[in-house]
Amino acid sequence: MSAILQGYYKHPEGQDVFGKMLATNSMALGAGLIFSKYDILFITKPKGYVQTLGRCGYFCGPFMGMATAFTMTTYAANRLRGKDDTWNYILGACASAGVFGAWRRSFVLGCEAALYFSIVAAIKKLSINEGWEFFPHFDKHEYGHIRYLQNDFTLTEERPKAYITKN
Repeated sequence: MSAILQGYYKHPEGQDVFGKMLATNSMALGAGLIFSKYDILFITKPKGYVQTLGRCGYFCGPFMGMATAFTMTTYAANRLRGKDDTWNYILGACASAGVFGAWRRSFVLGCEAALYFSIVAAIKKLSINEGWEFFPHFDKHEYGHIRYLQNDFTLTEERPKAYITKN
């Protein structure tokens, strides 16, 4: 789990709302910058600094708005209901989908996003409750071709046990 997500889950749900806002908005800002740089380099190709910053704001603003809506709705639902369960995450996902629909100026996209975001939020909350990771961290990556399991292409492979150097 990344350090930013650890900042979100450092305190229980319903506590430290500003720390949770900082964690979700920093992730949203990073995603917004990645999407905006892709858009700037490959799609719109704006001319000048002002247009480039405008394209960055076009993605970073709504992404941070969705993160804020999710965090604040989840926090408010937890405080009002007094329960820490999956429904709080689903309500937060629906709020962030509303921001997405407003950003894209489409009610239908907002409703579809609410469905998809709710499914992802329910699975994420289930992973937290059951103790498994939504996106697990892999310690060893292998790169190669279709039969990559036969070969180890890592740089830090251990030597064979009966390794002898030639002089």
